[in-house]
Amino acid sequence: MVIDTKMERQKIKCELYHDNFQNYKRYNIPKAQLVIADIPYNTGNNAYASNPMWYEGGDLANGESKFANKVFFDSDVSFNIYEYFHFCSKLLKPEPKEVGKAPAMIIFCAYEQQDMLIKEAKRLGFNGYIPISFIKNYSPQVLKANMRIVGATEYAIVFYRQKLPKFNNKGKMVFDWFKYESDSKQIPKIHPTQKPVKILKRLIEIFTDEGDVVIDPVAGSGTTLRAAYELNRNSYGFEKNKEFYRKAKEQMLTGLTVDELEKKEIGYISLFD
Repeated sequence: MVIDTKMERQKIKCELYHDNFQNYKRYNIPKAQLVIADIPYNTGNNAYASNPMWYEGGDLANGESKFANKVFFDSDVSFNIYEYFHFCSKLLKPEPKEVGKAPAMIIFCAYEQQDMLIKEAKRLGFNGYIPISFIKNYSPQVLKANMRIVGATEYAIVFYRQKLPKFNNKGKMVFDWFKYESDSKQIPKIHPTQKPVKILKRLIEIFTDEGDVVIDPVAGSGTTLRAAYELNRNSYGFEKNKEFYRKAKEQMLTGLTVDELEKKEIGYISLFD
């Protein structure tokens, strides 16, 4: 049976809401197979401390830039992790009776946040977890490169309730570390902690099937929604920052042209009619 991919694509939802994820009830969103997000790292005023952006032109001799002593965004100091886990517990599908169908939640985080996240997750019934790492071939900590070993690793945790989550390994062993592949220049850079579409697509492929629902409660640049859409998954995201929301809609999610989509053989519809 030959499937008309364009017709199938038209059934896929890709929605980004300019709102806080706590207001999810007003949008009638279906339960998700996967909730995935890059939560604020709570780095405070040291967000750019090891990054050249701290100084004008990236040069110490030029003095501090406008980014010195600044946070990445307001949610770095107002993000409530308990409310986040409560949201995830409500929006994830119930644990099924079948084996190999359970939903999961993935949280990108700082290394120092992992113990706290594991403890908070258990309070809301997420008793299982798998730490994973992403290995880079570069480091943003260039200002510290002559003082100590610099960080070149990103971290995330896969959380689940009791049963192991849906797992699509396609006959290959999946390690607890991934190569951190940066996106091409065709993917706009919108957010300071934006995760590559390539990385998100790999995770979505592992833990969901086509037609499943993926939710990003703090969508930022919209890369999670784009990754899910390109993989034929339904996706819903929340972003309360007006500027990130606008850029995500205008650059990340509606920047695909008809020709680009047709080359991928996935047809074309407007994501935001």
